Amino acid sequence: MKRVGLDTSVVVRLLTGEPDQLAAAVGRGIEAAHAEGTKFLVSDLVVAECYFALQHHYGATKQGALDALRDLFRASPLRPSGAAATLLATPGLATARPGFVDRLIHADYTSRFDETWTCERAGAKLAKVRVVGG
Repeated sequence: MKRVGLDTSVVVRLLTGEPDQLAAAVGRGIEAAHAEGTKFLVSDLVVAECYFALQHHYGATKQGALDALRDLFRASPLRPSGAAATLLATPGLATARPGFVDRLIHADYTSRFDETWTCERAGAKLAKVRVVGG
């Protein structure tokens, strides 16, 4: 089975449908490859970039960006390759402190390291975090 990692430019086309022709080409390509058994994976870094791109370039709210990402993973053959799948199911994520991307970083570090250090006081809510400094 072929496994393909998608970059931010591809995922944003799927999320926004813009520009029309490129988004349609991306959609057709994914459908055809998926029909042949290809699995599509999206890294946490790409998920984070899409989250910010939707807000900055397309005017989405935090909640709107999170909803769009959730919906994409539910309705397409794309799957997050990291902690994003679990985090996107977190209630109240759009207003949570620490926020979505900080939680992605924490999940990655927790899976690979003994501890995470931050200067953000909200980080103290998460396991294996040391808040350093002022």
